[in-house]
Amino acid sequence: MKITSINVRITEKEDNRMKGIASILIDDCFAVHDIRIISGDNGIFVAMPSRKTATGGYRDIAHPITSECRKMFEDAILEAYNKELNS
Repeated sequence: MKITSINVRITEKEDNRMKGIASILIDDCFAVHDIRIISGDNGIFVAMPSRKTATGGYRDIAHPITSECRKMFEDAILEAYNKELNS
């Protein structure tokens, strides 16, 4: 599996923890949209797309299963975010 494209849109506002939204394309054939880039208490992290449940909580719609895959997604998305931020 290879991330073949990443699109990042900066949404940064002074009082908002959400810094951007990313979309990725995997193997030129599967897209994942609405990946949030969030500034947390321990630094910037990536939150996968989710929806609100009937009980008021949130559940991921799509997400990596292994920690290696999550790290690959997070590293690639944050690298694209930093490039967009500095351009």
